[in-house]
Amino acid sequence: MRRLDDWKSRLSAYVLACGTRTLEFGVFDCSLFGADGVEAVTGVDIAADFRGRYTTFKGGLRVVRKAGFADHLAVFDHFLGPRIRWMAATAGDLAAVTGEDGSPAVGIVQGANIYVLAPAGGLTLAPLDAALMAWRVGDV
Repeated sequence: MRRLDDWKSRLSAYVLACGTRTLEFGVFDCSLFGADGVEAVTGVDIAADFRGRYTTFKGGLRVVRKAGFADHLAVFDHFLGPRIRWMAATAGDLAAVTGEDGSPAVGIVQGANIYVLAPAGGLTLAPLDAALMAWRVGDV
């Protein structure tokens, strides 16, 4: 996967559009937020096979397990390759932090922060050094 020439403006527009959205599993959840970030940066929809096929977190796990993945993080491992250290993550990459329910929540790296879904809707920022793991998105 390669980053598109206009990936920065595409990603900025996507993140801005997410500012008022609320969590809806299978439509707008942390995994799809990350996958949509990948699509904004590369033009590749890594979640096409999962989108709209579940309505709960457990349902999402069932869908990805049926596709042969251990969990939602394994989907990112498959499409994005080996995980990188959070210190190497740059704008447009993905990172996971501990979510409100204790499970890893995927977000989009921007500088020293990670955009993640806010429990009350929209987005919030988590510090990059809170990342549990990270993935490079496309060839930089």
